[in-house]
This record gives sequence, C-alpha cells and structure tokens, in this order.
Amino acid sequence: MAALSRKWDPLFVLVLGSLVFSCKGDVLKTSNDRTESISATKIEESSPQAADLGDLRQSDEAESNEDRKAFTPPPPNDQFQEEMVIRPLYSGDIYASFQFRTQWDTDFLHDGKKVSHYRLFPKSLGQVLSKFSVRELHISFTQGYWRTMQWGQPFIPSPPGAELWVWFHHTVTDVDGNWKELTNVLSGIFCASLNFIDSTNTVEPSASFKPLGLGNATDHRFLRYATLPREIVCTENLTPWKKLLPCGSKAGLAVLMKSEKLFHSSFHSQAVHIRPVCKDWQCTSTAWELRQTLNVVFDLYTSGQGKKEWSLFKMFSRTLTEACPLASSSKIYVDVTDNPGGELFDLSPSSPLISTAVVLGDRRTYSVYDLTKKETFGQLRSLNLLLRWKGESDDMLRPPLHAERYVSGFGLQKGEIHTCLYNSHPYRAYPVLLLDSLPWYLRLYVHTLTVTSKTRENKPSYIHYQPSKDRLRPHLLEMLVQLPPHSVTEVTVQFERALLKWTEYTPDPNHGFYIGSSVISALVPSIVAMDTNSTRDRPLFSSFFPTKEESSYFMRVYTEPLLVNLPTPDFSMPYNVICLTCTVVAVGYGSFYNLLTRTFQVDEPSAPLAKRLANIIRRLRGVPLL
Repeated sequence: MAALSRKWDPLFVLVLGSLVFSCKGDVLKTSNDRTESISATKIEESSPQAADLGDLRQSDEAESNEDRKAFTPPPPNDQFQEEMVIRPLYSGDIYASFQFRTQWDTDFLHDGKKVSHYRLFPKSLGQVLSKFSVRELHISFTQGYWRTMQWGQPFIPSPPGAELWVWFHHTVTDVDGNWKELTNVLSGIFCASLNFIDSTNTVEPSASFKPLGLGNATDHRFLRYATLPREIVCTENLTPWKKLLPCGSKAGLAVLMKSEKLFHSSFHSQAVHIRPVCKDWQCTSTAWELRQTLNVVFDLYTSGQGKKEWSLFKMFSRTLTEACPLASSSKIYVDVTDNPGGELFDLSPSSPLISTAVVLGDRRTYSVYDLTKKETFGQLRSLNLLLRWKGESDDMLRPPLHAERYVSGFGLQKGEIHTCLYNSHPYRAYPVLLLDSLPWYLRLYVHTLTVTSKTRENKPSYIHYQPSKDRLRPHLLEMLVQLPPHSVTEVTVQFERALLKWTEYTPDPNHGFYIGSSVISALVPSIVAMDTNSTRDRPLFSSFFPTKEESSYFMRVYTEPLLVNLPTPDFSMPYNVICLTCTVVAVGYGSFYNLLTRTFQVDEPSAPLAKRLANIIRRLRGVPLL
C-alpha cells in the first residue's frame, strides 16, 4: 500500500501544479481584460463622443432599473377612473356611454426628459406623444350615424368613419412629416387604415378644433385634421382599444364590452382623447389625461317585440362582478330624470345614491351604483341592472342645434351641395362655425356660395376658403354664420365633377365616392346655469368640454357623409374586347389550321348490290374478284 502511494505522489504533484498555473493564467487573462477595458474606457472618455456615450450608458442603466420596477403598485398621483352612463331614449333605444380616464403625472414636453417608466398610462401612446411632440390627440372610429332628432345629443360627438385631429407642440419644425409618421404609427396601434391619410384629405382649420386642454394655441399651423368616412369599424379595432386600459377587459366595466353585442347595434363609436390638464384646483402643475370613450345605442325595442325593458345581461350578455382593482372610482349612472316618483319605470336593484349634474345645458338626475363597494353587488356578488317600463314617456324636446346635408342635381357633370342648419331655440340667436372639407375632384364654384335664413340672405361675418390643388390638397371652407331664432339656415354651393385617371378609381367605382361630414361648432344657450368650476370632481360625462360661461355650453354637430357618383369609364370594356378578340382569333386560326393540316382522299363510288354478291360468291370459290 505504501508503495502504491509513493507511486502516485508524482502524479498528484503534477496535477496540482497544472491547476495552479491554470488559475494564474486565468487571473492574468482577467487582469489583462480589465486593463484593456480600462484603457478602452479612457480612450472613449478622451474622444469627443465620450459624454454622449456616458449619458447613453447611464440612460440605459436607468431604463433597466425602471423596467425592474414595472410591477410596483401605482403611486397615488397616477389615477384611473371608469364610469358608464345608461340613458333610455325616447325612441325606445338604449344609449350606453363608457368613459375611462387615466391621468399621468409627467410633463416631458416642458422638462425635456425621456420617460421610460409607465404604470397606468399605456406605453405605446406615451412613446407616440414623446417622439412626435404631440400636444393633443383625438381619434375616433364610428360605425353608424347619430340621429340627433330621435336620440338627442351625445356626450361626445363623432362622425361616421374615422376622424383624427392633432395639435403638435410649437417646437416642431416639420409638422407635415410628423403628421405622416404619426398616422402610420396610429394605423398600426389601432389596426386601422389611417395610413391612407395624406395631403389629399388633410386640412389645417383656422378657427375650428381649438385645443380642449391647457394652453391657448392660436397658431393653426400646428393643427392637422383628417377624416376617412368609409372606414369600417370591427373587432380588430376594438381589441387594441381595450388593451390600452389598465385592467384590459378582465375586470371592471370593460367586461361588458363583448364584440358580438357591441357591433350588433344601431350605433357604435370608440374614441381616444389625450390632452394636458391641471393636477389641482390652482393648476400649479400639469398632467396628461387619456380619456377612452365608447358610445353604443341598442335597438332593444324592436328585438324585444315592442317592449322597452332592458338589463345589463340583455344588452351585453354579461353582468358585473367587480370593479377594476386599479381604479380609484368605478360607477354606473342611470338617467332617472323623467322618473321622479317611479311612475314611469322601475329600476332594480335600487340605489340610495342619487346624483344631479348639469349635462348639455340641462339638469339631469342619475341613480348611482358604486362598484368599489361590496354591498353594490349583493349576496350573489353580481350586478345586473333591470328596468321595467310602466307607462309611456313624453315627447322629447328638440335639440337646440342640429344639421343635415345632401346633394342635388342630375347627371354626372354638375351638382349642388346643401347644408341645412336648424336653430330650435324660440327667441335666442347665436353664431355657429361651419367647417367643410371637400376633395379636390369636386371643383367648387365659390361664386355660387349662398347663405339664406328665412328666405333672406344671411351674410357670414367670417369666411376662410382655401382652394384645392389637383391630387395635392382638398378644399377648405370655414364660415361664421349667425342663426336667427327658430329658423333654418341653408348653405348651398355648386360644384363640377372632375375626371380621374383610371388608376385613381376604387375597386367598386360605381358605388360612389364618400365625402366627409361637415362640422358645426357653437356655443348653444343653456336651459340652466352651467357649472364653470373645475372639472376634477365632476362626473366624466359632464366634464369633457370646458365651460367658461354659465349661460351657454359648447356643442359640436356632424352632418351625414355624402355619397357622390363621378363619371366612371366602362371598366368591363377591356374584358369584352379580350373576349371578342380571342373568339375571332380562335375561329379564324382554327379554320386556317384545319385547311393546312387536313389530308384529302378520293372517295370511290360503291359497287352495286349484284356486283358485291358476285364478289362474295367468287371469294368463296377462290376465283378472282370482278
């Protein structure tokens, strides 16, 4: 045994020595690497770009540290509120309006810093605001047309199709370039066709679409407005919209947003509004407000076989079980203004909370359900509001302002556009601002522009007209018109249809070309005194448009989009020519080829019957044939 140990001693010594040398080599290599890295760092610091690289490295480290804290609970400064308003309409339909408000306490436009940590505010929209220096952004996708005479006034109006208007920061040098890139990015975020917005359908309003947030921007060079009246809204637009919510569609009011129910309605509109707002009453600091709205009108009167009863489950096929855990406020408002003593309908379960708010110039009463309280859901831990009508409702008061538009004329050369503005107030006259954007292929005859009220000429006090350029920009017409009390003001202008190139027609040219809605903005007289205080503690549905006067409130109305037929070439003619040419060639070439390749043989006359019988007999006898 001792001999065996003495035999392996040299081997152990060699192995131990190799390990020691390898460790020393690694240490030397590590020290060399460190020396090289230190020397490289000194070289970078001595270079002119050392400061930029150091800042970039520090920013990357800060971003990585912020990413590690991505799942920390939101601070009390960031707030999220959600609410839904249900209003029974006089036509028997049900109007449901969702509003989600996310307040983000940051101001990177003024501080000049890059924000890399997002909590409640969606990161995709925050990066858009930062990259393109956006001051305000308003985008909406609407399917259907809001019928003002039957449904009254919506909380936040929107035109059919897609609408986008943006205010850029005054530091932007290339507004058109930012606008083009912004539309492409938003097209990807919302899965829409916003990439078709270009200079041919973009305008710069000079008086309309003033900022709704902080600031009194008057330089319209930083404003862009565009519409796509033919944009179709479907599930692929709703899904990314819901993903912008802090709780998504997993909790809170967003649970009710079932696609097959929302799109099986008479009217559907979803929108995103971003603007700077005040943090407190004194407005000592600012914050970003993201307001997501969804308005839907259900025709339950027809589907319910003439019954006006409705419930959450009947409208959305779902009930509520909890509020969004990240929401500081989650409420449902049911309009019970026309049911003061419960004589018109029964609402169950009843709520002891009653709220009164001045909305759209009228004082309304709402039954409030607070989803943050457990007693709201009852023992079943589920909330399903149910309304049963007991009597017939009175006629609806006509809205103080509504409008309509149509095209007249015959043929495919000339036509006339009529815009009718209705002032239903019995004794008050007020001015309205009309904005009309028409494509370049409608050649307007501006000298035919007429404005009449009660068969008399009504001269506008302000007119701004920007002529179009073929294939470059559209027409822009803005005018300020005074509407007499209880009157109809008609604005007419003639136009001529232009001839397009055959590559500029849509795949279905005989369907026609859509023209965007006209926009009417006005301060309408209010029935009751408006609340001019801060909108911080008011319900979301009554605090979108700022109010500066007690006697009036802001109102925006959209007309119907127009469908205009243009002179269309016969796109089937090439097909007919090809078919005719191929037929002629086939017949002619076939006959010619047949004559060239056919072989002719002499057809000998057949022998008579007697000769054939004789040949048969001769064949049997072995005699030569005749």
